[in-house]
Amino acid sequence: MARQTIATDKAPSAIGTYSQAIRAGNTVYVSGQLGLIPATMQLAEGFEAQAVQVFENLKAVAEAAGGSLNDAVKITIFMTDLAEFAKVNEIMGRYCTQPYPARAAVGVASLPKGGLIEAEAILVVD
Repeated sequence: MARQTIATDKAPSAIGTYSQAIRAGNTVYVSGQLGLIPATMQLAEGFEAQAVQVFENLKAVAEAAGGSLNDAVKITIFMTDLAEFAKVNEIMGRYCTQPYPARAAVGVASLPKGGLIEAEAILVVD
């Protein structure tokens, strides 16, 4: 099965040795997205703004792959403060509709660039 690199300038460029996403067949694996603003590559200010930007970045990559966040079957969220879990639920509800994807939320000590939240996704697209 051939792998296809997915890339868009509407999401932050990779800051390491990885692709924004890889499509294999009808499955798209979206790399972890921080709350980086694509135009500046700077983190949005504060947890809520970073969380919104994370989902905007995931959405942009999903669209570049020919899908949307409603095609997500699994989202993994990494947060430096699990006390923000309710806020993440509220924000995720703006971007995903029922049936919601499977999800994991993981508390971590730190994230790249000092981010407060990061999320990755697996999509199934036609």
